[in-house]
Amino acid sequence: MSVEEPSTTPADKPQIIVEEQLYCSLTGRPISRDEAYWAPPLVTARELVTTILSTAIRAPHQLGYILFTEQPNVPYARDVREQLAQRRSAEQLKLLIGMLVVLGLLLLPVFLLVFR
Repeated sequence: MSVEEPSTTPADKPQIIVEEQLYCSLTGRPISRDEAYWAPPLVTARELVTTILSTAIRAPHQLGYILFTEQPNVPYARDVREQLAQRRSAEQLKLLIGMLVVLGLLLLPVFLLVFR
């Protein structure tokens, strides 16, 4: 014989909203929750490369987790959206140029040997 206990689902519990001060992740100035624009954090090319290299050396089995998990959104002020977009584009361009330079350095000896 089983005794049914009342379920304690999240719907039964009142939601507690904690008001805390938010700061823009780009400028660092305080913003209110209403004016916050939530987006993934800005990852610079240097941060990405150093994270990949240090993880590949220390824990290579974690590379997939680090590269492919979704990052939590962080608050930004609404008036810095354009600046954030420009910074993201600049970081993508830096990463692309860096990858092309590395590719060129890797292929240069091959071309020198082939066309000798």
